[in-house]
Amino acid sequence: MNLKMQELEKACEAFMLSTPCADTAHDLSHVKRVVKVAKSLCAAEGGDEQVVIPAAWLHDCVAVAKNHPDRPIASRLAADKAVTFLQQNQYDESKLEAIHHAIVAHSFSAGVVPQTLEAKIVQDADRMDALGAIGVSRCMKVGGAIARNLYHVDDPFCQHREPDDSKYTLDHFFIKLLHIADNMHTDAAKEQAQARTAYMKAFLAQLRDEIS
Repeated sequence: MNLKMQELEKACEAFMLSTPCADTAHDLSHVKRVVKVAKSLCAAEGGDEQVVIPAAWLHDCVAVAKNHPDRPIASRLAADKAVTFLQQNQYDESKLEAIHHAIVAHSFSAGVVPQTLEAKIVQDADRMDALGAIGVSRCMKVGGAIARNLYHVDDPFCQHREPDDSKYTLDHFFIKLLHIADNMHTDAAKEQAQARTAYMKAFLAQLRDEIS
């Protein structure tokens, strides 16, 4: 990686440190993990790191809580803010449109289909952080932040009802988390996502034993 990119990463980190996060599941540690995975996927897939790296650093630069009505537009607000920041740092103008799209498309709530390899990489990297041990931990953090119950007392695993993750944190596994691996875009992400999903299924099996 060239010196200019290293300097940009330092600027991005400082910028993110000054930016409020929506909750403790979307703090700087989350951003750094997404950047790390994005770099790995970018190298494996032959993506443009000049798009992927700044998009990964800045993807959550606007904080909107998961249960806030503006959540579906949060990634677009973040993309706009990221481009302004990059322009202020004299970043290559020819990369800004692709960076903007990658940030907009990373969000599950936005429902935007990634159109470029770089956008697919950033989305895969962000969603990877919702899987595995860290994914379980982050899901519990979000549930606590918005005061959801952990599970439905009579039907914790949604065997006889439709899951509702506005009320129960455990339901989020059945609505979203257990399906992420099937929707990864890049080959480099698919195997890792399956392994992390297997861990989450083991967690649910253990939980079932403990509360049954």
